[in-house]
Amino acid sequence: MKIWNIKAVIEETDSTENKILETLLRDRGIVSKKDIEAFFHPKQPADFTSKDVGLSQAALKNILLRIKKAIKQKESIVIYADYDADGITAGAVLWEALYKLGAHVMPYIPNRQDEGYGFSEKGLDTIRLNYSPTLVISVDHGITARDQVKYAKTLGMDVIVTDHHLKPKQIPACLLLHTTQLSGAGVAFFLAKLLLSSLDGKNSIYQELLSLAAIGTVADMVSLVGPNRSIVKYGLEALNKTKRPGLNALLENAGLMPGLLTTHSISHMIAPRLNAMGRLTSAMDALRLLCTTNNERAITLAQILGLTNIKRQQLTLESVFHAKGEIIKLHGTEVKKKLLFISHESYNQGIIGLVAGKLMEEHYRPAIVISLGEVFSKASVRSIPGFNIVEAIRNFQDLLVDVGGHPLAAGFTIETKNIPLFQEKIERYADSHITDEMLQRRLLIDLELPFHLVTEELWEMLKKFEPYGLGNSEPVFATREVCISDVRRIGADGKHLKFRVVSPSADGDLRTKKYIDAVAFNMGQIFPQLNANPSVDIAYTIDMNEWNGKKSIQLKIRDIVCSAI
Repeated sequence: MKIWNIKAVIEETDSTENKILETLLRDRGIVSKKDIEAFFHPKQPADFTSKDVGLSQAALKNILLRIKKAIKQKESIVIYADYDADGITAGAVLWEALYKLGAHVMPYIPNRQDEGYGFSEKGLDTIRLNYSPTLVISVDHGITARDQVKYAKTLGMDVIVTDHHLKPKQIPACLLLHTTQLSGAGVAFFLAKLLLSSLDGKNSIYQELLSLAAIGTVADMVSLVGPNRSIVKYGLEALNKTKRPGLNALLENAGLMPGLLTTHSISHMIAPRLNAMGRLTSAMDALRLLCTTNNERAITLAQILGLTNIKRQQLTLESVFHAKGEIIKLHGTEVKKKLLFISHESYNQGIIGLVAGKLMEEHYRPAIVISLGEVFSKASVRSIPGFNIVEAIRNFQDLLVDVGGHPLAAGFTIETKNIPLFQEKIERYADSHITDEMLQRRLLIDLELPFHLVTEELWEMLKKFEPYGLGNSEPVFATREVCISDVRRIGADGKHLKFRVVSPSADGDLRTKKYIDAVAFNMGQIFPQLNANPSVDIAYTIDMNEWNGKKSIQLKIRDIVCSAI
């Protein structure tokens, strides 16, 4: 059970669609007519100016001149991308744009295990050996690569950095295109848009690149407001109509149907397959899949991504199982420490972030998971709201080789010999900075409303709020004292529940009841309590279920409260 934070309550007298709409918009900071219009009918991404997305016009002018010069003079250009879904799609967007313009350009993605994140001397040596570039353009990284950019210049390479991560105190001495308002793929898309502005047939190219930018934007979990909302809204439309062989092969392999794709499809099915390559092997095959025009090649590459993702899932399950066992050994059945800290030589560097995330979700406290090496070890961290984990780690930077990340997710490299001392210090810091209140799970609920207002008309209204994501999460509702019936376990191991929610009609007439099906994922353990408590409080989202050509409202339960739980 979670602590419910309810933003607003709709009373019986307020039971109009307009009141619900107004409340949901207000809670998202959307009040004026102009903002409401922009939210429900955003501009096309191609219509946004550089100012709209926080990009420097002066920087753009110089970057465009340098790239156009390189194209004209047939210079060797390398697009140096990151190995996650945002970086892969960003690399594909910018490579394809330059290729369409006749550039002599090649993509490059470093190997996570051998080269690590972003620019490295080893990676720069590799591209020099293979491509002899005079211009290197980063996507989704580079803002912290001050020393690496200096090294590139000693190799005769000009560097353009395009990035969206927070600027450090000292930035690289090179041409720089930066904003924190977009994802890495979003930055690449806006640069590609300007480069392609004079090309015939650019509109169809925009649509294909937009589908890639939407994947990167959703995968990187940037806030889906303003230009990002536009990229994802129209990018999803393009993705649902895509003609790209690689994307269609990827969708088929994932069991997804074109025309029905949502942000959930990207975050849970598409992005994990792209990310799996960078986690376990080379992400170059993921980029090749996105860019190929050969159907047979696309099918082969999609199969490789699918199999690699299965391997990633298995490795994650094994490591999570091992990690949970270690937690029990260290803490018993009840964890009292405010931060989890485990390490093992068997943990693959590519999946320790996933393991940390699983531990954080289960125990609801920050989790540090380390892949032990003989000399150096890699760590990944996931935190809870209110505890800035990257800030906490940076307090002990003298013990680390490097560190980076965000308040809720971070990573670092450490000399293995320093791990015990670092653990002692970070655990002491957590004990003094994490309060008991911060360790209480909370569920943010948009509205508490009477059950008779849960209608197909309400669902239709909620559709206008899509696409959902960070900054515009799917509305969560709560209703008190509803009756439930026909409770049963579902799923192979019975870990999910399905039941019917029953309520009398709006006028209180018990003869006119309203029934809505509901599904509660990962709540199978409360099956006995639900049978003993037919009247409960529920928190839920509203979905539309389709079966045998029939549509009906279905609730997706987020939490259940009854006296026996």
